[in-house]
Amino acid sequence: MLVEAYRDLKYLLNRGYRKSVALNFVANHYQLGKKERHLLARCVFSDSWVEEVKRKLLRPHEVWGRVLAIDGFNVLITLESLLAGKAILCEDSLVRDLAYRGKYRPHEGTEHNLKLIVSALAELSPQKAVLFYGKNNPGSGVVKAITERFLRELEVPAEVRLVRSPDYELKAFETVATADVGVIEKVEHVFDLSRFAGGLAGLEPLPLRGVLTSSSSLESLKRF
Repeated sequence: MLVEAYRDLKYLLNRGYRKSVALNFVANHYQLGKKERHLLARCVFSDSWVEEVKRKLLRPHEVWGRVLAIDGFNVLITLESLLAGKAILCEDSLVRDLAYRGKYRPHEGTEHNLKLIVSALAELSPQKAVLFYGKNNPGSGVVKAITERFLRELEVPAEVRLVRSPDYELKAFETVATADVGVIEKVEHVFDLSRFAGGLAGLEPLPLRGVLTSSSSLESLKRF
């Protein structure tokens, strides 16, 4: 059922239908649950979008010497989902999580995960990294302080900013690390920092095709 829903949604997107309209039609037709709807919403795109992201997506060695603007909580939450085995490699080759967590709250694993991100930046050697965290998030001050400590320790040229709207700030840069569609469509280049950091830890995301075609896609989605 989920494969058929995917095919119908893909067809409508390629025909130019707005995603929200097409998804609602398909999800209602197949009586999809919340997690199935969310999977299709987050991970299925028109062929034209897939090609656009393919042109923008940088490989690790291409980050060297660039100013890299980073969607802090987006990258952190996605990495944590990847570490937990709950992240999916979407059609546009970017990794996304399926869980809606609301406000990010620091926990016992936050420090370790931030060190993974900063270690990945040290490996990439950008000219400078600029990390943006939403100031309205109650954990932003703690996350900022931890991030800055690791940046100093690993001698990564960077700055960390608490801002009202990270998305707004990111759109002013040429190269960004985010999986946010609204930001990606406005910038020249994108890099999947979450996937790279996870890869350094020996982890890979679940491919969308594998979830869609598993013997029980409904069972496989229960883990998310």
